[in-house]
Amino acid sequence: MRFFVICAGLFALAACSSEADTDVLERNKETARNFYQDLWFTDNTDRYSEYVADTYIVHDVGPRKGVEEPAVEQKNIADLFHGFGKMTGKIDYQIAEGDKVATRWWIYLEPNEQALAMGVTPVDGVAIINVFRFNDDGKIVEVWNHRHDVELPRPPQDY
Repeated sequence: MRFFVICAGLFALAACSSEADTDVLERNKETARNFYQDLWFTDNTDRYSEYVADTYIVHDVGPRKGVEEPAVEQKNIADLFHGFGKMTGKIDYQIAEGDKVATRWWIYLEPNEQALAMGVTPVDGVAIINVFRFNDDGKIVEVWNHRHDVELPRPPQDY
């Protein structure tokens, strides 16, 4: 009987832990979805601090590898892209495990006159995969950025 009580207690503890883990995973996935909706699919970039910790670490293409940046940099990057024209996107899928959420999403851009003059061409769906690591408060503290850059239009070399 004592063994049964111990097993039942361990099972209940595991079930509670699993439920709490699921809640955190779902919270983090929702935060990631809202991040994309506000910063990339619509131009609500002032909401960046709702999603990103005061500082975060970025792993990106080019020299931005393992660099610590202030949260406002996510706003600045999104603002730059929104400045090229009407930018939208959609989420394809998300996978969450532990403190990380991977999101595969699509970016679309209808360039404005100024961007067209710079040589920016329309972007009709380029796949991007980001992996976010979240802190215990549900804020993004690390970003891995993977773009299928071969599909992105390039401005002329003199820009």
